[in-house]
Amino acid sequence: MNTQIPRSAEAAMLATTALGGLLFGPVFGIPALLPGLVVVLTTFGVAELCRRRPGLVPWRPLLVPAAGLVAIVETVLPGTTLGGLPTAASVSVLADGALHGWQRTLQSTWPAVPEPRLVVFVPLLVLLAALLGLELLHRTRRPLLALVPALLVVVLSQAYAAASGLTAVLAGLGLALLAALTVLACRGRRSPLLVAPALVLGLAGAIAAGAVHPTGRPAYSLREDQPAPVPAASVASPLDDIAARLRTPATPVFRYTAPEPVAAWPVAVFDDFDGANWRADTDFRRVGREIAPGPAVSAPVTRRSARVEVTGLSGPWLPSQTWPASVEGVPALVDEHRGTLVAERSAAGARYTVGWWEPQTDAAALRDAALDPRAGLGGLSEVPPEIDALAEQVLPGLRPSFQSALALERFLAQNYRLAVGTDLPTGHGWPQLRRFLVEDKRGTSEQFAAAYVALARLRGIPARLVTGFRAPERPEPDGTFLVRNANAAAWPEVAVDGVGWVALDPAAGAARSGTGATGVAAAVARVRAELPPDPQLQNPEIAPGSSTTDSSESGVDWTALSIAVAALLAAVALGWLVGVPATVAARAWRRRRRTGRDAVLGAWAEARDRLRAHGIAVTAGTTVRDLAATAAPLTGPAATQGLDTLARTLDAALWSGAAPPEAPATAWAAVRTVRESLAQRPWRERLRAALNPAVLRRPR
Repeated sequence: MNTQIPRSAEAAMLATTALGGLLFGPVFGIPALLPGLVVVLTTFGVAELCRRRPGLVPWRPLLVPAAGLVAIVETVLPGTTLGGLPTAASVSVLADGALHGWQRTLQSTWPAVPEPRLVVFVPLLVLLAALLGLELLHRTRRPLLALVPALLVVVLSQAYAAASGLTAVLAGLGLALLAALTVLACRGRRSPLLVAPALVLGLAGAIAAGAVHPTGRPAYSLREDQPAPVPAASVASPLDDIAARLRTPATPVFRYTAPEPVAAWPVAVFDDFDGANWRADTDFRRVGREIAPGPAVSAPVTRRSARVEVTGLSGPWLPSQTWPASVEGVPALVDEHRGTLVAERSAAGARYTVGWWEPQTDAAALRDAALDPRAGLGGLSEVPPEIDALAEQVLPGLRPSFQSALALERFLAQNYRLAVGTDLPTGHGWPQLRRFLVEDKRGTSEQFAAAYVALARLRGIPARLVTGFRAPERPEPDGTFLVRNANAAAWPEVAVDGVGWVALDPAAGAARSGTGATGVAAAVARVRAELPPDPQLQNPEIAPGSSTTDSSESGVDWTALSIAVAALLAAVALGWLVGVPATVAARAWRRRRRTGRDAVLGAWAEARDRLRAHGIAVTAGTTVRDLAATAAPLTGPAATQGLDTLARTLDAALWSGAAPPEAPATAWAAVRTVRESLAQRPWRERLRAALNPAVLRRPR
């Protein structure tokens, strides 16, 4: 077995593997992936040991995984060791992480909590790729084949979370450079001609991938197909529980402690309606280290937190906020798009700390804000004719806006009554909503909220239905806020551009002053108080160049497509402007490094190709003397004399059996004379020759 692979080739190949592991950074964060670097260094150390002790080479396929596993245990699983040595617990975590860690990671929000059972699959993957790459490098001596395991790690990392922007450019450049170094170290002088185009194309592709995303949609990720399993709980929907809870108003549900009052605690979000029931197509994931605000929020945000103790919730739902950031103290799943939290087991008795993001806006900005059409309107099934007619009568002539959303809230608050006492209506399907809107005009927050969402969607306002608990206005004597059944409620939320989902309250909130509210709730209260009467409401002005329709409806994003085409052309131009001169220079360097007769032949090929680049016609049968005669009008007497010297040297090398010792130097001196003559030509001709790709092919 030939083990004389250069150390530099091993190092470059292993560095490529380490880079593939670091590209899982968006999933766990870079610090959690440093054990992968330790694995690579350990692998290189074993390879060096085998280099110094050739008798260990046959054992290398066993020594590398053994040393790598010890490195993983010491860096990722130190808590499972005994006196620094692996234990049965170490083996158990390694096995569980290898079998299930990759899947649990896909089921988590990112960045995921870097607990050993999740993160350990990355260094294990790096170890496997390092082992395979090292053996392929030594056994086949084919560097490109040895790089395949490392590139598979890169591909898998991008299937988890695709890099973009500057990160994609730097990663692509790093991979291209490391691949080039691996080939150069293995192939030496024979590789530059092969490496230069690959390096240029790799860089061009990295720039194009990082600068352009033609579709405008997020890149595909394996996590789209791996939602976390929802706990099996056969319980009623929180929306169906509202009337029952209001019949026993004094029963405690949960208490919370927070530095500032909280307006409301959502429990479940519903955005689809089939005419009988409201549903949520939830996509739950395990709560990771921290959840960023949703893409719909571009306004500044403030992080808030509260300590919650659940006493009266038997289902899996946990009181949450619209944009949760973290959950500590209880294993929980979260729907990032809706803010819904559920416990992996029963929520009864749960104690946890929840952090969330609160968008910051003022009344002036909120009053003039547009609604967010990207939020969608959701389904309504078949609308009864009476409700459809009522929607046509509400807010006539007003386009969808935040003011029209508040006007619809005021319409319900002023024309319908909130039911109190023990005889409370229940249900939220079309029959119940028809009775509420057309006949009785009396209902609980359940009917108010469902009716609002239905009418809002019919008026083009993006809205969804939320159920949860309104927070009490005053704390208990011990400083905590006690939430009871009396606080159970449902309310609508509308999607406001830049702010996200904003809660309204047609059942009771429209009649309150909003005293004590903070953040978005305070801004909503002020805009509500300043809302003009219906006859004075006007449509907001449309900014020049904007449209009331979604430009994406045309099916083609022409701006993104134009950018993509421009980037592709730029990448091709970059490959031409850099690739041709780099390949020509690399080829000349390779020819110059030859010895004996091959060096003389290389000099003849170099002189021929230099003249071809300037437009001299050359065929496969052209001799040096033919070329000298053809090029004389272009190059002058000095180049002609140099080519005559090259012809005599070539004759001596080919027909004397062995080239004289001074022949290579003489031949390349003649080439230098030709180049100096060509350097006297106009700069435009020299630039055209430098970028002429025809010289990369052999003459025919």
